[in-house]
Amino acid sequence: MRIIFAGGGTAGHINPALAIAGYLKEKIKDPEILYVGAVNGMEETLVKQAGINFCGIKISGFSRKINFVSLKKNVITLKRILTASYESKKIIKTFKPDICVGTGGYVSGPILRKAAQMGVPIIIHEQNAFPGITTKMLVHRAKFVMLAMEQAKKFFDGRCNVVVTGNPVRKEIMSIGYKEARTKLKLDDRPVILSFGGSLGARKINEAIIDLLADTAKDDKFQHIHAYGKYGQWFLPTLEEKGVKLAEHKNLDIREYINNMPVCLAAADLVICRAGAITLSELQVKGKASILIPSPNVAENHQYHNAMALVNNEAASIIEESDLTGEVLIKKTKNLLSQPELLKKHQENIKKMAICDANERIFSIIQKVVN
Repeated sequence: MRIIFAGGGTAGHINPALAIAGYLKEKIKDPEILYVGAVNGMEETLVKQAGINFCGIKISGFSRKINFVSLKKNVITLKRILTASYESKKIIKTFKPDICVGTGGYVSGPILRKAAQMGVPIIIHEQNAFPGITTKMLVHRAKFVMLAMEQAKKFFDGRCNVVVTGNPVRKEIMSIGYKEARTKLKLDDRPVILSFGGSLGARKINEAIIDLLADTAKDDKFQHIHAYGKYGQWFLPTLEEKGVKLAEHKNLDIREYINNMPVCLAAADLVICRAGAITLSELQVKGKASILIPSPNVAENHQYHNAMALVNNEAASIIEESDLTGEVLIKKTKNLLSQPELLKKHQENIKKMAICDANERIFSIIQKVVN
């Protein structure tokens, strides 16, 4: 089997492609895999690290701001769309794929569009509850559109071949249990809060978490693991200014980055985080109650729609960033952790939404199209 993957811009588009590619390698002997992404994009680094062949095209996204700089950028983007079409044709002609799989982001547009024009079957994997622009543009050319959640079906008409597959979730996330994880982390019986705002950090989340930690430090009622991110170097000095000396509170585990996320996630009773599609799928398979704080800086407000898919199922709580303060977060956290039945309800409801065999479902679709 010869297969092209196209997607990029964010880890949420890249990691599903890498997960599917990894599963293909397990199921098929020596598949020929090529990943097409943006030159110098995040995907170039991640794909090469995964040991998968990478081919870059020059492409960029449109700016939605109204100013001279954005106008100039959009003119460049228009030119790149034309050259990307030519580059895509050349790649497809040389590689001769049996199928092209798109996982979203503007970089997947040119390669999928050209593949469809050249008679190569394409399928699309949409990670979010609300479909992205690229998915909307190509949906009627795709053999299948694979969705992460049932709620996304309403955005597609009857001409689309839509199937719910879920988002691929890392094996490491699936494999470790609650008790084992807590033993590994040397945690006691107190509730565990896990919080993070992404690898770079999210300032408003960090500011609210500082207030929550300061409140927790009054009686050390909870255990808390928090990652403040690359741009959060101010976090620890500010926390100390609030009177919290970490050396005196062994229940507080504060880091720049969580490099053992599968273990920390498994051990948590409550997770405070953004509402990226892959993160939510991981919360679902682990059955974790959460307070979701959607990023307002994501195209088409994807994270808000992702979060509301859970909230409407009574499977999570939400605080919009515009409403986020330390006081609001403290109140919401204490409310959940002081009501075991409510916490359990969220855990049970989110677990019901989980799709634990996404890789198998996606693989079966690929086989159906190729064969």
